[in-house]
Amino acid sequence: MPDPTTLFASRWLILQQLGHWEFVKRPHANAAVGILAITDEQEVILVEQFRIPVQMPVIEIPAGLVGDEPEFAHESLADTAARELLEETGYRASSVAPLLESPTSAGMTSELTHLFLARGLQREHSGGGTGSESIIVHQIPLCSLRAWLAEQQQKGKAVDFKIHAALFAANVCF
Repeated sequence: MPDPTTLFASRWLILQQLGHWEFVKRPHANAAVGILAITDEQEVILVEQFRIPVQMPVIEIPAGLVGDEPEFAHESLADTAARELLEETGYRASSVAPLLESPTSAGMTSELTHLFLARGLQREHSGGGTGSESIIVHQIPLCSLRAWLAEQQQKGKAVDFKIHAALFAANVCF
């Protein structure tokens, strides 16, 4: 197969073409992690942040790019998941186990997303992400998660499907 042609490159994205297909990739990362974090009290930890591409707040599982920063270039997927969970939510997990791997959006990007289950959570700080992020942390009892997510959608927020995929992969009923 021939190499793709680069149509445009910026600091964060590369637009490429291979044959008739155009797609994006990241110059410093080819994978992402998402973390289903469940407390001992059966609460799921979710994050909320305004996402510029969709122009609305999005409710998500904690997540991040793999190898996008030089100091973390050789970090394992599980270590990235644990670090992102701590950065975004303030929770440290005693265990981080893989759930599934899937293309993020196979028709648009080469990125793969790896979902993990985090257990044995201990709160170390309030979370919120790094300096460039503005993340709100939510703790929702699993027994009321479905109603809470519906309420968030009624408030005009988007709910990321990876929440449902991670719960299904972890065989968690809610």
